[in-house]
Amino acid sequence: MADLPLDRPAGVLVKTTCVDFPGHLAGSFFLKGCNLRCPYCYNRDLVLGFNDDKSNGESSESHSSQNTIEELFNHLEKRQGILTGLTISGGEPLLNPYTPIIIKKAKELGYLIKLDTNGTLPDELEALLNDKELRPDFIAMDIKTSPSRYATEICNKTSPFFAKTEYWEKKVKRCTKLVASYPAEKREFRTVLVPPLVQKEDIKKMAGLLPQDASWQFAQFRNENCLDPSYNEIPPYTDSEVAELIEYAQTFIKGAELR
Repeated sequence: MADLPLDRPAGVLVKTTCVDFPGHLAGSFFLKGCNLRCPYCYNRDLVLGFNDDKSNGESSESHSSQNTIEELFNHLEKRQGILTGLTISGGEPLLNPYTPIIIKKAKELGYLIKLDTNGTLPDELEALLNDKELRPDFIAMDIKTSPSRYATEICNKTSPFFAKTEYWEKKVKRCTKLVASYPAEKREFRTVLVPPLVQKEDIKKMAGLLPQDASWQFAQFRNENCLDPSYNEIPPYTDSEVAELIEYAQTFIKGAELR
């Protein structure tokens, strides 16, 4: 792990953010690679970018817009005393070998760590939580849709676990329990209001996974640059429809709100 090069494109650095880490002025680093293929995802280069060569379909332009771990560390050193947190996102950071390197360095510099995860890798998440040096200070977990729908609508179709409903249900439920083990003020659950994937029946099933004191943050769907081009043609929910869905979610989880 120590031999990983720090001077090669690894992700995208957001130097300063007021919204990615609740209660903190922070930086964010979005790492490449993901085990899911959410059809509405607009981070195409990050999701598809497992390798550093062009054989994976990345263009030279996408490389030029990415940052190195070296650049991230330089930024964190310069912003000590100004930024208080670092969000590690993706893609899916639990898949990325740079994640523990980033966490260790950031913690050495005095930063609090927020981890964003898609909630399907409980073994990797548990290993991180059990390591005192790597344990995040805050976790945000995505709840995409009803757990039973991950197998065909969220999973990568090339995965050996495509269409294996029980497999994905177990993964999502176990990750939810791990995140729920954190104090309420140090975790949140997030759902994008994608019309085909998040309807009232899905909200009810998702709510059944969450602790009653959950902060459940909803976001509006963006029908642009979607991984599945057909989703670019799907109109987002109207403001009144969003309000109705949030109100319905609040009948199960009081901490449900639109971010």
